[in-house]
Amino acid sequence: MFVKLSDKEEYLAKQIVDIAIRVHKELGPGLLESVYEKCFYYELGNRNIMYQKQKEVPVIYQTLIIDEGLRLDLLVEDLIIVEFKAQENYHPVWEAQLLSYLKLTGKRLGFLINFHVPLMKDGIKRMIL
Repeated sequence: MFVKLSDKEEYLAKQIVDIAIRVHKELGPGLLESVYEKCFYYELGNRNIMYQKQKEVPVIYQTLIIDEGLRLDLLVEDLIIVEFKAQENYHPVWEAQLLSYLKLTGKRLGFLINFHVPLMKDGIKRMIL
């Protein structure tokens, strides 16, 4: 059964898309992923949106806890996972990766943002679990 996203999740989702477009519009494609990430964090801070970068999340397998199981590029307001890319060739495994992150963290909404595209709207993939 699908449960509608909260108003806060929708608001943050719009902010994430707006920031991605703003950063891409100013910098364009072709830079390192880390450059886009830093600009993205800067924009989040300017909007007073709380975030955690390079968030380590343990993976639990039965009774085994793997402390450094995965690392999220960005966790916004403890609600939304954002994975950054700056790659010319799109890989479908990125979507599977984000879905796994959503499942393992119990989060519902995630974004895959690839800055290496001519138009940013073509580099944003919104995924709901």
